[in-house]
Order: sequence, then structure tokens, then C-alpha cells
Amino acid sequence: MAKATPKSRKRTPKKKAGTSTLKFIKAFWIAFGTGILLVILLFLLASWGAFGEMPTFEELENPQNDLATQIISSDGAQIGTFFKENRTPVSYNELSENLVHALVATEDARYYDHSGIDARGTIRAFAFLGKKGGASTITQQLARQLFVGVRSRNIFAAITQKAKEWVIATRLERQYTKEEIMTMYLNKYDFLNQAIGISSASRIYFNRDTPKDLKIEEAAVLVGMLKNSSLFNPLRRPELVKDRRDVVLSQMAKYGYINTAQKDSLQQLPLKLDYAPEGHSDGTATYFREFVRSWMGDWVKKNPKGVNEEGEEEFFNIYRDGLRINVTIDSRMQKYAEEATREHMANLQKEFDKQETKNKTTPFRDITKAETQGIINRAMKSSARWKSMVANGKSDKEIRKSFEEKTEMKIFSWKGEIDTIMTPKDSILYYKKFLRSGLMSMEPQTGHVKAWVGGINYKHFQYDHVDQGARQVGSTFKPFVYATAIDQLKLSPCDTLPRSQITIPVDSHGVVDKDWTPKNSDGEYSGYLSLKDALAKSVNTISARLMDRIGPDPIVRLAQNTGVKSEILPVASICLGSVDLKLSEMVGAYSTFANQGIYTKPVMITSIEDKNGTVLYQFVPETRDVISKEAAYVTINLMEGVTQSGSGVRLRTGPSTRYDIKNVVTGHPYEFNNPIAGKTGTTQNQSDGWFMGIVPNLCTGVWVGADDRATHFETTTFGQGATMALPIWALYMRKCYEDKDLNVSKDAFPKPEGLTIEVDCEEFKKSITPEENIDDEFSL
Repeated sequence: MAKATPKSRKRTPKKKAGTSTLKFIKAFWIAFGTGILLVILLFLLASWGAFGEMPTFEELENPQNDLATQIISSDGAQIGTFFKENRTPVSYNELSENLVHALVATEDARYYDHSGIDARGTIRAFAFLGKKGGASTITQQLARQLFVGVRSRNIFAAITQKAKEWVIATRLERQYTKEEIMTMYLNKYDFLNQAIGISSASRIYFNRDTPKDLKIEEAAVLVGMLKNSSLFNPLRRPELVKDRRDVVLSQMAKYGYINTAQKDSLQQLPLKLDYAPEGHSDGTATYFREFVRSWMGDWVKKNPKGVNEEGEEEFFNIYRDGLRINVTIDSRMQKYAEEATREHMANLQKEFDKQETKNKTTPFRDITKAETQGIINRAMKSSARWKSMVANGKSDKEIRKSFEEKTEMKIFSWKGEIDTIMTPKDSILYYKKFLRSGLMSMEPQTGHVKAWVGGINYKHFQYDHVDQGARQVGSTFKPFVYATAIDQLKLSPCDTLPRSQITIPVDSHGVVDKDWTPKNSDGEYSGYLSLKDALAKSVNTISARLMDRIGPDPIVRLAQNTGVKSEILPVASICLGSVDLKLSEMVGAYSTFANQGIYTKPVMITSIEDKNGTVLYQFVPETRDVISKEAAYVTINLMEGVTQSGSGVRLRTGPSTRYDIKNVVTGHPYEFNNPIAGKTGTTQNQSDGWFMGIVPNLCTGVWVGADDRATHFETTTFGQGATMALPIWALYMRKCYEDKDLNVSKDAFPKPEGLTIEVDCEEFKKSITPEENIDDEFSL
């Protein structure tokens, strides 16, 4: 049987080896090349502005930031700012080494090696989808802050934003040095709580004058905030911020900026802030800063910075243009003045509140119910609540009803703000009980104002009692009467006059309704007193005799020539201080006596510079001769008697037993032994207390009273200037003397050459007979 032949099998040809691999590689390179081209195209489109306008060369050269205007004290401290954004730029040299190291170690370890984009970081971010950290360099973060803005949640928009960010970052690297980029970044960042930029953050969170003063752990806190300041807010999440600080310290150790022992030690430290907010109601010299703001508002209107392309005048903006306002305030003296005010006023308020527990009409005295309601009505109509409701079209009835409805509010107390619930009407009465104060301190020779305290708390009491409010000056006006008489009649402090009563007739010296017979506060009218003793004891009848002899007109002229602008009627009663004047006017006027009869206009602002340091304004001193050197010196000599034997004598020994009552005085003796010229003042019903104190190179005035004159102490035990105002002056001056760097004078007042008026009463007595001591015509 024949063997069957197998069927021939159809053979399929084999594929060439590696064909699939070649196709894969080809496809990969096509995709890779396409991707590269797309990336290049993405960057080109971004650079051409396809995804939004790109910054010009000029904008890269000068990125626009809102810069805060700085208020710089005479001793070089920043005491305040005006801002839309509280940004004060600093240079790289003002950054601490700790800050720079913390920033690089935490945010961009290869910062000095790349040109704006960290390739390794970018690859890592893509490979691990950002799980092992992002890839944004410091330069990219700056580009985002300056020109890109908040990252969009839309994927396409986010990609195009990233492309713009990369392009701008590389341009920034070509335009600036690494140090400049780092400085710009730290100057730009918002650290929250009005701390925009590293300079503001250093001051606000740690009370450091410059970022150069930051400690390692403080620098680590601020660098830690760069990740997300809203999340790592030291005021809201201190524990989270401490953890983030410790991460920064670990990074610094990782890259060798600190050693392990330092890291471990610093991580054991608690989070310690020295929070010093810089809102318009916070910080030092708040009333003075508001004065400067008002002054600058007038100045910018009169001093345009240039003309724009449309030919219109452009004006400076104090909130954006980064001006530097150099002021005369000394930050140390300002601090002492505010401390002295708080120390005394808190204690004085305790005593006032204690006495008010027995007052059925508190916080007012000696007024009717109708007058009380009138005060409340005026307060309601001047309130922000009333004005806001009127603007919203509310009726008078609706507005008044709202003042009777309880609401949540924060109220002032000397122990701190209190959260409470009360009606707006009750809050008016609550605030009316608080005693207010004002202090101004000035160099007589230069006119430079060194301290300005307009009230007890600017946030809750914004009325400035230095330059806004005119109050009755009482006996502090008497030196103008004495100075005029000395200048005209060449009187000596040793000349004597009778204490007996004097009646000034109808139609004489502006008294038109009835005869006027002033009374002495002690009821004593017998004997004679020297002018020095009469002023020291503030004897009204002798002031009236002087006024009657010279008339009120020359007294008014003298006051006006010493800078008083408030209206003074030329009437007989001005000799007792019936006139209302501002504290700023009184200090300027009294300084004339200390400056040998030359009035120097008070100066608050010495110069203004733009952000580049160009001087825009320079003050020019204003002076004029008012009285002779001799009359000025004799007036000072008279006022020295006030602190030697009169109402100011407690400056020599401290508070007397009579006034050394708990809650009112500090218990510390003042014990000044240097020459001091001064004058106390107390007005009717104890509503205003004054003390004007002078040493050769510093004149300081203090006023204390309430918002309404119906709020006052019941008696002069506490309601006199020597108790209300003098202690603030004493506490302030003691602090100034303890600071030897201030050089506040303890010397005698300079005696003019060729003095013809005898001021030494022992020598005066030797030179005349008893009969010559009293001029019958003069003494009436």
C-alpha cells in the first residue's frame, strides 16, 4: 500500500525582529518631540501674551507696590504708618542672616544654582504628582505675587498661569540679582494682621525695629508662614505655627545652617510673640499720628507731584506712595508721656468712681434733668450710629428707639476692653464718666514738639485734647497778666501789693452788667504779699489789681503774640483765666518765657521725603520777639515760686499726706531739686485741672477733665490742678530724667546780662525803705 504523502503546510512569513520595538521607539520620540514642541509653544505663547498681558521691561524694572508712608521720630524710630498695604520696603542688608538661611533651606534649597526654574524639583513634582513637594522656586513665587496672581482652580487656566510664571521668573533672574529677588519677595509677602512685607511682620509679631534683629526662632516663624499665612496665623493657631517653625528649624539643620544641638534646643522653646499691632488706633502716638494725617491731607492738596499725560495735576497719596515724614516727636519721651498718663489717670479714675457711688445724678453734678437730657441728645446726634441711620433714611423716632435696644459691644476700661451687652444710650452715660487728659511737651528754643498725648485711649476717645479742644485755663492764664505788668511797669517779684478786695466798676475793662469783685479761694484778704508769693498762692485779688492797672487789651495782645489764636475777649475776668484755650496754644505761649521772650512756633514735621529720598518739604522756623529778655526772665522767676512754696511745692517732696490717698497717687515721692517754673490751674466747679511746667529746655503742659464740665469732682481736694494734672507732669519728667540720653536740663534758667530788675528779695529789701516798697497809686 502506497504511503500517503502529507499535505503541504502553508508557511506564514516571520516578522522582522525588533519591528514592534522600533515602532514604539518611533512613536515615543514623536510624542516626546511633540510634547517638547507643545511646551515650547506654550512658553512662546505665554511670552507673546496669548494667555494674558505680560509685564513690560519697565514693569519688571520697577514692579508697582503700594508702599506705606512712614512717620519717623527725631530719634530715628518708626512710630506709625499710613497705608493701604502696610508695606515698608527694606534692603537685603537689613535682612538677618537667620532669615536668609531659613528662607533658602525651607523654600528653595537650590536657589543659588538655578536661573528661576528648578529642573530637579520640577521633574520630582511631575513624577510624584506633587506628593513629595512642589517645584516653585522663590523667583517663581515672586513672579506669581507680582504679575500672575492667585492660582486658578481651572486646570487649563492653571497651566497657562504656570507657563506665565516660568517665563516671568526667567526674566526676573536676568533682570535682578539673587539678593534683590529674595528681598523683593520678602517685601511683597502678606503676613496678615496688617503685616505686609518682612519689615512690618518683624515689628508687628516680634516688636523688632528691623528684620536684621530677628532671632533664629523668630525668623523661622515668619518663614514658616510663607507656606500659607492664613493657615499658619500665629494669633489664631499658635500650636500649628510652632510645629511649622520646628519644620523650618529642621530644614536649617538639614542644610547645615544650624547644628543639631541648636535645632533641638530651639525646638524646645515655646512660641513667643511680642505682638505690636499697627492699625490706625494701635501703637504709640495715636493722637499725634492723626494730627499728621490731617496736616498731610492739606499739604498734598497744595503740593502736586507732577502732571500726567493728559496734562492734569497728580497728587501724592499718603497711603500708597511710600513717603517718609520726619517728625519732631522723640519716641522715648512719647513712651514716657503715655506711661505717665496711664499710670495717673487709671488711679485718678478709681477715686472718681468711688466718689460717684454717692452721687445720685452720676456722672453729672449740679445740673437739671433737662440739662442732662440735652447732653445725651447731643451725644446721640454726634454718634456714628445716628449719622449712619440718617444716611439710610431712618426717621428720628426709629433712631431714638435703636438707642434703647441692647446690643453687643466692646467697651473701654482701664483693665482692658470688656465684651458686654448694653444699650447705646447706656454706653453714652458709661463713657461720660471717664476723665480725659492731654499732654504736650516742647523744646522752647527750637519749637520741636517732643511728646503729644491727646487722650487716654484713641480707639475709644478720639477727641484730641492737645489741639482740638479749648478748655477754660483758670489760673494758668495769670502769668500773662504778670508778664504784661512786668514788661510795662518794670515790677520786681519782690514788689508787694495788698490782698484786700478790689471792685472793678461797671463799664470798666469790659464789665458792662455789674460791678465785679473777685474773691480769693482761701477767703483771706488781709496783709500784703509779694508778687512772687501772690502768684505762688494764686491770689485772685492781686491778679485783678494788676489787670486793673494795665487793662486787659495789652494782656490779650501778649497772649496773641505768643501764638494764641483762640478768641480772647478783653474783659476784666481774663485775669483769673475765664478764657478757653487749647493745650497746644498754652505750651507754645509758655515756651516764650523760657526762650527769653522770643516766640517760636511749635513744629511737628521737619521734612517730607519721597520713596527715593528726595526732599519734598523742609520746615522753616517761625520766630518773633514778644517781650524783653528781662521781663521773660522775671516771669520765669515768679513761676519758680509756684514750685518752691505754692501749689506746685509737692514736686519737691512728693504728694503730701492730705493727697497721698490710695488709688490716686503712685506713692512715690517726686523729690525734684532742680529749678522748675510752673503754674497750676483749677476752674470753676473743679471741671478742669491744669499744670504748666518748665525747665530750661523743655516746656510741658497737662490738662485733665471730663468730656462735659458737668462731670467733675465734688471738691478741690481732688478737683484741683495740683492733684489732677501735676502728677502726670511729675511722672513724665522723672522718667525723662532717668533716661540720661535725653539730656533734659536740670540747670538754672539763663539770666540775661544787664538785668535791672532785682529778683533776689533779700537784696531787694536792703535796697529800699518800707515806705518805698508800696506804691500808693499802684496798690490803689
